[in-house]
Amino acid sequence: MHQFYAPDIETNPSLPAEESHHAVKVLRLAAGDTIVVLDGKGKTFYATISVADAKGCILNSLELKQESKGRDYRLHIAIAPTKNMDRLEWFVEKATEIGIDEISPIFCRFSERKVLKNERLEKILVSAMKQSIQPFLTKLNEPQSIKDFLKNASADQKFIAHCHEADKKLLSRTVQAGKEVLILIGPEGDFSEEEVELAIEKGFVPVSLGENRLRVETAALYSCATVALINELI
Repeated sequence: MHQFYAPDIETNPSLPAEESHHAVKVLRLAAGDTIVVLDGKGKTFYATISVADAKGCILNSLELKQESKGRDYRLHIAIAPTKNMDRLEWFVEKATEIGIDEISPIFCRFSERKVLKNERLEKILVSAMKQSIQPFLTKLNEPQSIKDFLKNASADQKFIAHCHEADKKLLSRTVQAGKEVLILIGPEGDFSEEEVELAIEKGFVPVSLGENRLRVETAALYSCATVALINELI
């Protein structure tokens, strides 16, 4: 059954314009067809299309299928946007499929990309949520400098993954299950020493992701999968 996203479904029983266009023009759905609607806030509904309008499908027979309380842990990854946008988009999609609560793009000293627009990433988040039938939509924050981000960064466990020579423990042996976790992933040129020092001052623990040197998006996805696996093993 086809999945759709409508954040205000309970107060406004209709599909947003983009979702309606996809339903009517692409999938050729018509009045009487039953669909699944996600509100991105934990609820999944069955609904029937009463008016198949490409600008705004009207729904009826709304029935709550499932209400999720969410995972037992929370994951927030702050990542320096990659020079190649395809790689960042790949991470956003795959991380959503695995399970991530919040993503914060951060600009660092050695970032090769200094400008980022969230519109495309937001569409990918919605698409990945529907594809993987995730009950919650991942929160995507506006891009900001790492210094500004660190001012208010909070979590039960805070980690910074960097490549500098230092005393670092493996993330897989440090992260704890059932916690709110925040992980910093730097740009292609890594974090500067000053940025690492500032993060440590703010309570971030330096961690290693293994002996191999990973691309930015690979490091971020590895971190996401590691946290998910640790929580699955409890």
